Amino acid sequence: MQDSKDIRALAFDVQGTCVDFYGPVLRAGAAANRDKGLAIDWTTLLAEWRDLYRVTLDAVITGQRPWLRVDQIHREALDILLERRSLGGAFTRQERDELNLVWTRLDAWPDTVEGLSRLRRRFTTATLSNAGMAAVVAVAKHANLPFDAILTAELARSYKPAPAVYQLTVDFLGYRPDQIMMVACHKYDLRAARDFGMRTAFVARPLEFGPDARPDVAPESWFDIYADSFTALADALGADSVA
Repeated sequence: MQDSKDIRALAFDVQGTCVDFYGPVLRAGAAANRDKGLAIDWTTLLAEWRDLYRVTLDAVITGQRPWLRVDQIHREALDILLERRSLGGAFTRQERDELNLVWTRLDAWPDTVEGLSRLRRRFTTATLSNAGMAAVVAVAKHANLPFDAILTAELARSYKPAPAVYQLTVDFLGYRPDQIMMVACHKYDLRAARDFGMRTAFVARPLEFGPDARPDVAPESWFDIYADSFTALADALGADSVA
């Protein structure tokens, strides 16, 4: 890759990359099963939840759906999934709202805070998430994520991989695309960032969808950096250890 001295800012995907959603959602589901005497397979439900979320994001990007924040998309999808399982009467609206809040209470991966802290000493660090502003602020506070700026797709009224979302980093951070590195565990995200002119760092998160899933974490020749943790990314970018 180009010399890391040319990099001025790092933009981070959040869900999956910075934080674990699998564990928190399954814990919330297990609590709901216990409280209500249910036997919902929350691993399967979570996979379907994420699929419905992505379908709706793509519909918003193409104009087939009006703008909706991700918290609204998740909430709408939860209703659909409960109805599919004939569980419409098992959860009140308030209980569904509370369950949906799990997406604001996600846990940092073990390497996230240390790695971000190191990287922030050398670079401007910002989120670039598809989640809404309020949700990402809540996640950052819950997980103690040390970002300089919170940027989300809500500011562009679109979703990644639309170019307008990556343009936010230029508009709000004040650097050229080639001075900004997109950090994500999702190849589609990095591919779009690269097409926009940004540098790319893939951080492998093999447990993103749980221990039995097999996400694509293989290296690609077009990545600028491939790392297995944020601390390894900090090493690769020459960000000194936090004293």
